[in-house]
Amino acid sequence: MLRRLNIRDFVLVDQLELEFEAGFSALTGETGAGKSILVDALAFALGERADSGLIRSGCERAEVSAEFDLADSPAATAWLREHDLDCEDGLLLRRIVDNNGRSRAYLNGSPSTVQQLREVAESLIDIHGQHAHQSLLRNDAQRLLLDSHARLLPLVNDVAAAWRSWREAKSALLAAATGAETLQQEREQLEWQVRELERLGFSVEEWESLNGEHKRLAHAASLAEGTRFALGALAEDDGACEVQLEAVVSRIDSLAGFDPALGEVAALLQSAQTELAEAVSELRRYADRVELDPERLGDVERRIEAIHDCARKYRVLPEELPALLTRWQTRLSDLGAAADIEALERRVETERRKYLELAQRLSQQRAEAAEALGAEVSRFMQQLALGGGCFEIALVPIEEGSANGLEQVEFRIAGLAGSVSRPLAKVASGGELSRISLAIQVVTSKEASVPTLIFDEVDVGIGGGVAEVVGRLLRELGGERQVLCVTHLPQVAARANAQWQVSKQKQEGDVRSRVVRLDDAGRVEEIARMLGGVEITGITRQHAREMLGLG
Repeated sequence: MLRRLNIRDFVLVDQLELEFEAGFSALTGETGAGKSILVDALAFALGERADSGLIRSGCERAEVSAEFDLADSPAATAWLREHDLDCEDGLLLRRIVDNNGRSRAYLNGSPSTVQQLREVAESLIDIHGQHAHQSLLRNDAQRLLLDSHARLLPLVNDVAAAWRSWREAKSALLAAATGAETLQQEREQLEWQVRELERLGFSVEEWESLNGEHKRLAHAASLAEGTRFALGALAEDDGACEVQLEAVVSRIDSLAGFDPALGEVAALLQSAQTELAEAVSELRRYADRVELDPERLGDVERRIEAIHDCARKYRVLPEELPALLTRWQTRLSDLGAAADIEALERRVETERRKYLELAQRLSQQRAEAAEALGAEVSRFMQQLALGGGCFEIALVPIEEGSANGLEQVEFRIAGLAGSVSRPLAKVASGGELSRISLAIQVVTSKEASVPTLIFDEVDVGIGGGVAEVVGRLLRELGGERQVLCVTHLPQVAARANAQWQVSKQKQEGDVRSRVVRLDDAGRVEEIARMLGGVEITGITRQHAREMLGLG
């Protein structure tokens, strides 16, 4: 669960450190005080969008770190071990964004990607935003919620992959059936081109060898002349180096007998004499091999010219010809397969059966999950002043299916505006939609595997006795998970195990958010403010104490 949150220079927060405990904690404060900024900061640390607009005015960067206890997070622990990250002392997520908009992320001190932050965050925290009820009006959001709740996402991905394979097979069949003549023309041209390159019999290794041989044959006269000159200067002419060096070595050897200091010089000269002799020997052997061969030179030049002609014809470099041949051979093979209509039809049928098998399994599991989730949400709706309302999840068949399965998921309500079951968007008012959304979130959160749940003003549009029920539900949920709730309702805040007050303060001409944990006396004052508005009276304070169970 979340143990500590550190925020520095994030929006209105200059520096803040919060320590959280298990149970249900409420974040309260006046409108605009920055309650949701804390949720935004945490979401930023968990991998949400980052830009320089998150940096507090006048600062160079914003930084948020979140520390988690992993005792109740086996999935996060397994993820860290899989990525060779230490997890013995918990998990520290840290993220920084600079003025240039670039962000950096760290997991237990090791640099990481934003995608890695998101991956590990999925097993740590589930954030329900204040506009969650609006997304419930979209069919794609409804489908995702049902599939996530029922842990069907891996099967959904398999269905989508099977759908794509089926579509690709159908496209290949259609192309083969409608473009047979075009394919035949392309195949004939490729067959001619492949034969031409195969006859050329060219390889990159041959190209390198040909160029080396051509350079040697083309300069054979210069090589022979240069070799003869070198042999004359070194060993064969009058006053050649060998003779001169031998005389020097003999003279220095005799002088070294008078002064040992010349011994090292004598040794170096003897070494030079040996190496000179070896060089002369190599030159003589090379001179024996060098010869003019105009016939071979002509053969090499004709071969090089043929390769150049072919490369120019197909507008590639000579060394790219082998790769071009490979591509053409592959394409020719593909065209041969594409021309086999019967084989393509068999492939389409095979991919269709694979898709239907997976999609039907998904439909069956969705139906089971939809019935269970509908019944549980309906039960909670009765507690939220939606008596008589019944929540249903309809699976509307789609002809031929889609990448998401054989049906469209549609949330429906019966009993609120007549007995007929109708889509959620056409039945519920704004307040009712908020309560239905809260019921769904509470139910799905109970089944979630994450240890920490955050509700950001999900109680919008709720009041009175319903607010008391919401507070009780969140308190019950806090007995199983760590729950943090940003709320403006005193009935909800009073049910919390701990309460934090968020406020704005002016300091040196700058507006900053401040967060303090309230003791019992502070909670009485805050709850009284939430009850009474601008003027707090003794009656509102007494009411606040009663709500908090303080007498």
